[in-house]
Amino acid sequence: MNPRFVHLRLHTEYSLVDGMVRVKQLMKTAAGQGMPAVALTDQCNLFAMVKFYKAAMAAGIKPIIGVDAWIRPALESEPPSRMVLLCMNNTGYLNLTQLVSRSYLDGQHAGVPMIEVDWLREHSTGLIALSGGREGDIGRALLTGNMMHARELLRAWQQIFPDSFYLELQRTGREGEEEYLHAAVTLALASQT
Repeated sequence: MNPRFVHLRLHTEYSLVDGMVRVKQLMKTAAGQGMPAVALTDQCNLFAMVKFYKAAMAAGIKPIIGVDAWIRPALESEPPSRMVLLCMNNTGYLNLTQLVSRSYLDGQHAGVPMIEVDWLREHSTGLIALSGGREGDIGRALLTGNMMHARELLRAWQQIFPDSFYLELQRTGREGEEEYLHAAVTLALASQT
């Protein structure tokens, strides 16, 4: 069987900052291209989840529920980083709703809901984590040439998300992307030894 493409990071019109994709049109396009599944990862929210789930099921496409989250660093001097969280099962969904709710109630910084690393330690079961590409903390370490720090971060995330943390690779033509991609592949190969 040939592997088919599945979007794992996708913002809809419910990503208030940068989303333009409408859920109905998304399902029509995904079905037309034979996609077996699609992930909805709006930025910092689950606002489109019910509409997305119903439309995906009606189109015969497996809905993957997720969030493109801002992660607050332990050190205030560091900028927040990105991470995509995807639900594997109902436990993951319950944990994701806890994290998103808490980010709005207790984690807002300058009006942006952020998830604390400690909260992820408490609510990682049933979730898949994608590193955030070049905008994740590992990506930033790689882009500054700090492979040792990137390895430390990778090990820390792998402890929080055992067997469900993945280095995110993207090729969209954005600045720094190729440099990050090659460094991330090198990191992945080095972490297997």
